[in-house]
Amino acid sequence: MNSFNPYFDYYSRKEIQSKIVSAAKNKEIGVLFHDGNFGKRPDVLQYDNDILELVKQGAYSFHISEETWQNPLMLKSGMSKKDLDDLRIGWDLVLDTDSKHLEYSRIATLLVIEAIKFHNIKNIDIKFSGNHGFHIGIHFRAFPDRVNNLDTKLLFPEGLRIIAMYIKYLIKDHLASELLKHNLDDIAKNTGKEKEALFKDGKFDSFSVVDIDTILISSRHLFRAAYSINEKSGLVSVPITLEQLKNFSLEMADPKSVSTELNFLDQEKFEQGEARHLIMQAFDFAAKTRSIEPELKIQGQKNYEDSIDKIPQEFFPGCIKKLLAGNLNDGRKRALFILINFLKSTNYNKDEIRSILNEWNSKNPVPLKQGYINTQLLWHERQNKKILPPNCDNDNYYRSLGVKDPDEYCSKCKNPVNCASRAYRNSKNFQRNKGKNKG
Repeated sequence: MNSFNPYFDYYSRKEIQSKIVSAAKNKEIGVLFHDGNFGKRPDVLQYDNDILELVKQGAYSFHISEETWQNPLMLKSGMSKKDLDDLRIGWDLVLDTDSKHLEYSRIATLLVIEAIKFHNIKNIDIKFSGNHGFHIGIHFRAFPDRVNNLDTKLLFPEGLRIIAMYIKYLIKDHLASELLKHNLDDIAKNTGKEKEALFKDGKFDSFSVVDIDTILISSRHLFRAAYSINEKSGLVSVPITLEQLKNFSLEMADPKSVSTELNFLDQEKFEQGEARHLIMQAFDFAAKTRSIEPELKIQGQKNYEDSIDKIPQEFFPGCIKKLLAGNLNDGRKRALFILINFLKSTNYNKDEIRSILNEWNSKNPVPLKQGYINTQLLWHERQNKKILPPNCDNDNYYRSLGVKDPDEYCSKCKNPVNCASRAYRNSKNFQRNKGKNKG
């Protein structure tokens, strides 16, 4: 039996069987056999012994769906979107960082996790893909029930794709900076590319070195199950901690020594709605860019970037002035997020932003911990690009915080930054015209 399937002894371990079957609950599964073909779909795993029976038939690896279904066996080819939506319970966020050189994947994974943590998410799962990359996971439980007045379970694959592209945008410059600490000749050699292929429009393209999967995200998309063997490398797709990621070595994925202490996408680990900030901001960002294509083209941001002037606080819209007044019992983290982006977009420098926010924090009945504010500021200071705060019509921010300004002038603005820019520009024009009239 062992000579027929080199992974028989590994899959014979009861704890391995239990981990894979537990992760496959309400999931569609795909089984890759020794001949390189997948078994029938849809299929499910119900009992631990199912693993060993499939291995006896030549199964090498097990894959599970990102989507959770009421009954996976009801799936079939050619189903309409409505039928899929009716059958779907939810979907997990699984991002795949992949490069031909493991170290580059590790660098990208650390940056993705840092960007996710910035959005007040405490629980993030990580696992080695089994070959050249890593998977980063957030369970569906962490997302709010509704986003933009839509049931979140219906936002697949668009929701996952939008989040992935938003994160790519956030880390792009920093990823390039980290990768360029390595020799370009070595990067080209390690990725099997010509040096010229590492550049796009004359600029180093970090995503030519490390890809974050946004294109292959589609309905009924499968990813390698935790504790499954990767048939290409013979290594285990093993869950790891953040500390293990920082010092990852392939020995950690050796089938002979893998431990089963960790889970990947264990529902109980995640807090209800803790990823609310991430998905709302990703959708808000996508609306600003008017694009959900893999190659994100940033549009419509010249309203605040065409001026290097710092906009005086007297021209801030009512919602921002109300936030700066403090006295917030709830929503302080959301308010901080709005204020950092607003102040940076209106050309305040990092010292000015820090001073304004420290004063704001002191006005709240229960101030945020200084360490939390410092972490948010440091993350923003490392970003070269400006990101607009949430748009004015995003009720999860301004209206729910009780600072929505009913003023007629404000209601004509899409974003607080545009509102401040317009007020400041109109004032400058008025003063200029006034000077001309005097002359």
